Amino acid sequence: MKSTLYAAGLAAAAFAASAAHSAEIEFWYGNTGAVEEAIQAQCAAFNAAQSEHVVSCVGQGGYEPAMQKAIAAYRSSQHPVLIQFFDAGTLDLMLSGAVRSVQDLMSDVDWDDYVVGARSFYETSTGELFSQPYNGSTLIFYANMDMLGDVGVSEIPQTYEDVVTVARKLKDNGHECPVLQRVHPWFSLEQFSARHGEAIASNNNGYGGLDAEFTFNTGLVATHLQNIQSWRDEGLFRLPTDVAGGKNAFVTGECAMVENSTAHYAAAFPAHGDAIAIGLPPIYDGYQRHNTLIGGGSIWAMQGHDDADYDAARAFLNFVRQNDQQIEFAGRTGYMPVTNSALAALLASDKSDQLEYATAAVGVGSLNQPGDENSRGIRLGFYVQFRDVYTEEVTKALNGEQDMQVALDNAAKRGDELLRRFEKTYQGVSLP
Repeated sequence: MKSTLYAAGLAAAAFAASAAHSAEIEFWYGNTGAVEEAIQAQCAAFNAAQSEHVVSCVGQGGYEPAMQKAIAAYRSSQHPVLIQFFDAGTLDLMLSGAVRSVQDLMSDVDWDDYVVGARSFYETSTGELFSQPYNGSTLIFYANMDMLGDVGVSEIPQTYEDVVTVARKLKDNGHECPVLQRVHPWFSLEQFSARHGEAIASNNNGYGGLDAEFTFNTGLVATHLQNIQSWRDEGLFRLPTDVAGGKNAFVTGECAMVENSTAHYAAAFPAHGDAIAIGLPPIYDGYQRHNTLIGGGSIWAMQGHDDADYDAARAFLNFVRQNDQQIEFAGRTGYMPVTNSALAALLASDKSDQLEYATAAVGVGSLNQPGDENSRGIRLGFYVQFRDVYTEEVTKALNGEQDMQVALDNAAKRGDELLRRFEKTYQGVSLP
């Protein structure tokens, strides 16, 4: 009898332990390295902070593998509740039928607290936030002020005209790389167009419908690409087409100025020390500055789960949105706080002067510049593939294989072919 009661007691205890968690869900993410470590630390902190839910954070080795695996898992009803994906795949996920908007999931959240450039990129055409911005970065400008000081320059340039003037002084002083400039579309097309208030495609960069067409091959973008090619030929700009070359030449002190992500500061500061200065990325004279775009990734909620799973998802999304969690995550990764309240909390804290947070105010300030329909974001299908097309065509021009205007025309034509394929795939579907 005692044995029977003891066994029954163990069974009841085991049931109680298993029932202590209302749900155990998975969050799939794409980052590796230090960012992955920070995500895992955040998940462990969430699980330790409460006993009602458990979130297992599962790395997928990259953004694109994470999305591909999640969509495949969705078709077999084995998909996670939450998935992280990067900016370029926004429209693909919106129209996949596999995700639901976070604003629908959590209607009581003050979504207007998100900085302009973060919110606008991930919201629907009607202003509903579809995914929750998470690891956010944007474009800023870096300069080694010791090098600029050698030629009598005491302030970081704010316009391209000023950048070129300083670059010529550096070249005349024997500097072999005044400016490092990447031509990847995130730099030379998307961020450039947004802060100048210029469209890269019709229909307000696709927000107005799936029949958008690329337009960047005429106007300011085309002029800019031709300018930086001529500045390269003059010996003022270095235009690497590989990722390593686009990062390391400034860090190693070969180049005096560079446009790069806010997250680049963690590598740049140890190399340059107090000589480094950061500011908003340059614009051309005569243009009003608009917001830059959010980079990095956001968190999406997938369809097809029960209420308990979504309760756990809400709890986790609310947790990572807390000011202290955003600040801790920014310090560990180099990404920025993505809400105004988190930035305000950071600036009011004793951490605001620490190396890990040096780019926060400048980066958020860049995202919070006045916006319009052309700086809202990009809502174009198969955009991940288009980035490869653009890079391929521009690289050919830089290698002397074709004229830059031909490169841009080819990229626009091939990009339009991708857009028409996407439109056909989702024929009759309205943008959310």
